[in-house]
Amino acid sequence: MNSDLFITPFNLGLYFILIYSVVRSTVWFMNLSRSDKLRLQRGFFGRPFMDSLREIFMESLLHRKIFKKNPLLGYMHMSLAFGWFLLIVFGTIEADFFGEKHLNPPSHAIFFRWFNPEHGAEGFARIYNVWMDLLLAFILSGLLLAVIKRFTPRMMGMKKTTKHTWTDRIALISLWLIFPSRLLAESFTCGAHGSGSFLTGNLGASLASFLPAAEIAPYFWWLYSLALGTFFFLLPVSRYFHIPVELLLIFMRNSGITTGDRHSSYTEVQTHACSSCGVCISVCQMSYAAGIHDIQSAYFIKGLRNDRDIAAITANCLMCGRCEEVCPVGIELGPMRLIERRQGEREDGKLRLAGKYAVTRIRSSIEKIPTQSFSYLAEEETEKADILFFAGCMTHLTPSVIVAMKKIMESAGVKYRFMDEQGGVCCGRPLMLAGRDREARELINHNSGIIWKSGAKILVTSCPICYKVFRESYYLEATVMHHSEFINLLIEEGSLRLGYLHRKVVYHDPCELGRGSGIYEEPRAVISYVAELQQASQERSMSLCCGGSLGNLTLSSGKRALIAADAARTLTMDSPDELITACPLCKKTFMQATKTKVSDIAELVAAALPKPLDKPVKRRTTRTTLNATGNG
Repeated sequence: MNSDLFITPFNLGLYFILIYSVVRSTVWFMNLSRSDKLRLQRGFFGRPFMDSLREIFMESLLHRKIFKKNPLLGYMHMSLAFGWFLLIVFGTIEADFFGEKHLNPPSHAIFFRWFNPEHGAEGFARIYNVWMDLLLAFILSGLLLAVIKRFTPRMMGMKKTTKHTWTDRIALISLWLIFPSRLLAESFTCGAHGSGSFLTGNLGASLASFLPAAEIAPYFWWLYSLALGTFFFLLPVSRYFHIPVELLLIFMRNSGITTGDRHSSYTEVQTHACSSCGVCISVCQMSYAAGIHDIQSAYFIKGLRNDRDIAAITANCLMCGRCEEVCPVGIELGPMRLIERRQGEREDGKLRLAGKYAVTRIRSSIEKIPTQSFSYLAEEETEKADILFFAGCMTHLTPSVIVAMKKIMESAGVKYRFMDEQGGVCCGRPLMLAGRDREARELINHNSGIIWKSGAKILVTSCPICYKVFRESYYLEATVMHHSEFINLLIEEGSLRLGYLHRKVVYHDPCELGRGSGIYEEPRAVISYVAELQQASQERSMSLCCGGSLGNLTLSSGKRALIAADAARTLTMDSPDELITACPLCKKTFMQATKTKVSDIAELVAAALPKPLDKPVKRRTTRTTLNATGNG
């Protein structure tokens, strides 16, 4: 058993995964578009390269993003990733510095104690041994937490972990065996030769006191090598392939490559970069509020990676973005779902409208057109206006918001044109969420013509869904503003005279306005001007979805009600006088889920306007900041 043949499984596995990773990365690179190839090539020079190295260190090794959300989970990932990295680095230094020769093969660093069983008896080598034992103990502490996470995830602050394939399970078992087998192999060797430090030396001496350490040690060196080799061979067909692929993804992303609107080499890299860590499951309201546990992003990505039929998973998603916000790898989960929906729509050719509150204003017209085309829309006569107000479908279904906006603009003396006051067409976003890009583009072209002809410099919308699509999918010269931004602008300019309402209110960040568009401060500034703003436990980037999302194509009304009730309960746990949101769909949904008064931010401001008997504010046209950036 004293033969060095035991290193063969490790060597075979190591060279296999190195060759496989290089070949696979080369194929991905060759399949990139010409422009993306140039971006990636330029990304290896200058600042993108340094940004990539910094991100690899902070996220792939230290797992900063997970650490900020869950310190215990962050420590677990960091100890395994960063600890293993340090063990390899300092093991290589150890083999080169203390070994018989320099430039040793990788196996000499990994199995250094086998080749140098009496190493570390005195001097600097003894101090170095302490450091190597510390690193091994660091990794083993993370491994213990990983085992706890797998069997009792709630102890690690997780509601649920991902389901594993059989290859994942074998790879996981081999990973779990690597470091305990190294500990025992080194300990038995140290016990047989009287070497080692506080961990391997003491454990080895204890084991050698009642076991034949010299005879047992080779068996554990074989186990260590087999565990490593098995893990390396299973990497390409298991979740752990994310380890090398994540590095490539970081370089591609920092080079300026984006997901786009169709499957590509870059989206394939993203599917393989997913670690199936389960963080997305823990924050998914579909899971913990509605009891749906098999449609989360981890399973969506796994289905893509394994080429499964994931049509049901693709459609059954709120598209709220909470999973994307916490993804430690930074995978663009929302855009990837949209790509899959577009692919599904191209395949079945069926028109599907998004959600329970789909665009009722255009539904009857859609049903009359077998070709599913909006080319029938006639061009409208357009009046000139510096400021356009676009209510949108959902705001028309919550007319109190429109009434409030009219009062606010009248009080501020704003001269504007109500673009869809007599009706109009949808902004196109619900059709995009359903994967119907061609029909959405027809609506976009129709609306764009109206906006361009008006000569408007500012387009104000009350719906975050409309706001997002106007910014990202329209090509406009007008500055697009959500009404919370516009009201804040009016307040800052002194165009509005408002009273204080002496109410305690809590604010709900709508998904499309907050996570989707990064608008967090303006609504809070407006609310704080007229009321006392309470802090919510889940807010800003981790705000809860109301459950009424147009992004879900299949969710039942009962499940939506469960999500809405859970979100409303979380938001109102401090018993505010009023729940404020900035989305008509969120308002409509929350009104059915809580007894607390629910209002749009425009309604709150309108309530603070001077009463008719009060001295009126001198009417004037607001001097808006027309050079503000807002079109995304």
